[in-house]
Amino acid sequence: MTKSGLYLPPSVQEKEKIQSGFVVKTGPGYAVPNPGYDDEPWSQKKEAIKYIPLQVEEGDFVIFMKSQGIEVEFEERKYIIVPHAAILLIVRNEVLPD
Repeated sequence: MTKSGLYLPPSVQEKEKIQSGFVVKTGPGYAVPNPGYDDEPWSQKKEAIKYIPLQVEEGDFVIFMKSQGIEVEFEERKYIIVPHAAILLIVRNEVLPD
């Protein structure tokens, strides 16, 4: 448990730094392999790759392990690219209809 009252999984070591931020962009998700049982090797038909979407969405506030992120600078702004597995908490402000 951190000073702010957040419970972290046992895999997080005390010396790892936890950081937070807003999601600016996400990738397409995890690619689902096409088994290709009915395809003939000489056919030119190509199917679009299907993806399992990620849990995070643009605009979400996340808490993640900084040690697994990669810091980059793009157009004079700093960003951190974080793998989905490094995200510990997602906070989403959804407005539910009445």
